[in-house]
Amino acid sequence: MSKITTSGQILKTYLALTMLSTLASSFIWGINTLFLLDAGLSITQAFAANAFFTLGQVVFEIPTGVVADTVGRRRSFLLGSATLFASTLLYLLMWYIHGPFWAWALASVLLGLGFTFFSGATEAWLVDGLTATNYSGTLEAAFARGQIAAGAAMLSGAIAGGVVAQATNLGVPYIMRAVLLGFTFLVAFLLMRDIGFAPSRRTSLSKEMRGILRDSFNYGLRNPPVRWIMLASPFSAGVGIYAFYAMQPYLLGLYGQRESYAIAGLAAAIVAGAQIIGGVIAPFVGKVFRHRTSFLICGAIANAFTLLALGLSTNFWIALLLLASWAIIAAATMPIRQSFLNALIPSAQRATVLSSDNLLSSVGGVVIQPGLGKVADVWSYSTSYLVGAGIDLLAVPFLLLARRERAVADLLHSETAESVAGASDRGPSDA
Repeated sequence: MSKITTSGQILKTYLALTMLSTLASSFIWGINTLFLLDAGLSITQAFAANAFFTLGQVVFEIPTGVVADTVGRRRSFLLGSATLFASTLLYLLMWYIHGPFWAWALASVLLGLGFTFFSGATEAWLVDGLTATNYSGTLEAAFARGQIAAGAAMLSGAIAGGVVAQATNLGVPYIMRAVLLGFTFLVAFLLMRDIGFAPSRRTSLSKEMRGILRDSFNYGLRNPPVRWIMLASPFSAGVGIYAFYAMQPYLLGLYGQRESYAIAGLAAAIVAGAQIIGGVIAPFVGKVFRHRTSFLICGAIANAFTLLALGLSTNFWIALLLLASWAIIAAATMPIRQSFLNALIPSAQRATVLSSDNLLSSVGGVVIQPGLGKVADVWSYSTSYLVGAGIDLLAVPFLLLARRERAVADLLHSETAESVAGASDRGPSDA
């Protein structure tokens, strides 16, 4: 196996791994809530199980981020693939035996652990590799291509999962997911190498971890522009994950046929298609907005009002259109947000700081998901979307504070990975 030596090879490997891991995961994204309800859980229990998934992310985000910053991004990705493979099979078993809620909670925590090995590590692997190989493009363009790849994979996987579930049963897409996760592990094992990052060789792993955690705090929550972006994430991410998974039963209710799993898959496919469109839009944001935070603020406000309209809608087709609009806005903001954060984080602490960001997002999911699920249980799904729109707006003040910091990374210009590396080598006080 030849070594990866060019930025083009690194980007292709990143896109391949993104497509495979997203395709595997997306087989069940259109039917996951229906799968939990079919296993005998109530609406509140279904979203509580999802909350335990995000709780697993909260508990393990920082430790697995430290793993990526000490022993390597590649090993972290491989551990993630293996853990998701095992937890997917456990989910399938719980559905088959109609397991008790406490067992679903444990399985969900394990599933969350698997994703934390991915989060931060994959993104850090890409940025480090592009920097080391003198990538001449912008980070927005690189992340946008990844988002397009993820959207294409999600589009295929969500439709396939819904159609297969309709033709067979809700368990088969989970079998498909497990098989493809095994293949993803094999591809990562053969192609992925840590480029531009040297795993720690120190004798004291605990001392190394403490040092990385300390430095990560300095470059994360103690770094004002990064801090405000991170503190906005619990609101937007918590509402976002609920809005996506609640869309399955909500749209089926509007459609009038609650057993039409293909419609649930269609909803996830629309979100996937929106991701592709959002990824195409992201590199051109600089032609309209001068600052990244300006676009993030406008996107947050637009998303909240779209959710408000979605909650008020009583027509299935209008709801689908609003769902697509919401997803496009969210997808377009993601590469901008990723570029902003990565431009302010040094390589040695990148995976851990990004994991800290994901941790805060997961905290929002732990609290907001079951809360909105309870609102849907007591009143209706439409009411939960109205409440979610209000919560989503709480992210805006933090984004305004980030805008006020006037960080160099906030400017949207033709920034290369090399210039990003130079900016991120400066401390928080230089931001």
